[in-house]
Amino acid sequence: MVAVEPGQRPGRVKAFLRLVMIEHSVFALPFAYLSALTAMQVNGGRVRWFDLLLITVAMVGARTFAMAANRIIDREIDARNPRTVNRELVTGAVSVRTAWTGAAVALVVFLGAAALLNPLCLALAPLATVPLVLYPYGKRFTNWPHAILAVAQAVGPVGAWLAVTGTLTGSGPAWLLGAAVGLWIGGFDLIYACQDAEVDRRIGVRSVPARYGLRFALHASTVAHVVTFVLFVWFGQLVDYGWPWWVGLALTAVAFGYQHVVVTPTDLSRVNRAFFTANGFVGIALFVFALLDLVLRLGLGI
Repeated sequence: MVAVEPGQRPGRVKAFLRLVMIEHSVFALPFAYLSALTAMQVNGGRVRWFDLLLITVAMVGARTFAMAANRIIDREIDARNPRTVNRELVTGAVSVRTAWTGAAVALVVFLGAAALLNPLCLALAPLATVPLVLYPYGKRFTNWPHAILAVAQAVGPVGAWLAVTGTLTGSGPAWLLGAAVGLWIGGFDLIYACQDAEVDRRIGVRSVPARYGLRFALHASTVAHVVTFVLFVWFGQLVDYGWPWWVGLALTAVAFGYQHVVVTPTDLSRVNRAFFTANGFVGIALFVFALLDLVLRLGLGI
């Protein structure tokens, strides 16, 4: 364990935000917005800004809770992995008590935002937290914890749709988008896990790369992203998106291809570039072009 001198400790809030990597909300938020705005177009064509604000609060709260719980549950594993040994709970920059407090606050924020949205969101919110907590435990009992992460991430677009409509009726497009997002994130989690394969085998952590090897994991990720792309195409057709969506989807195909070219079984040096740069681009590009389509073609009022 790396000791942190008292005078070097960052502020508790700042350290906690670094612990949960708050900036990575960029991966999930665009698809929640995309789902919500599409639902708004279907149900009157006007943007309900307060709903979007509550969806943002709910998404950030849920993700913060999930990340804090993940770090708490995995802190002993992180201490045994050279790549993660400098995480805040391992070094002592954030205490376990502070992490639990932050997780509890984030959970209350999530549930509060769900309650303000509509009764259905409040009723389903506790169920949505199950895969968030189950994911870190998954690597202890299954070689496919990435599938649990995929389920957890699929909840976002579905929840955003229900936040707008308050009903499961007509929510088919949201489930389709949720499946695409889940496979997308599960697919790049397969890539990300490759860098820990050797350590995971040594310390008993389960994952696809640790059990089946890097080549199999990268092939599985490719399959996941091919299916993701097909689902994005299906979603665009189902909600009748126009040319801007297809331009964004073409750029997405390039980003998918890039990450699968730069990461190979013999060269994992560019995993972070694929993970953060390419995947951040996917979410933003699809959202921007879908928004352009909704504004220009479908007359979404802003």
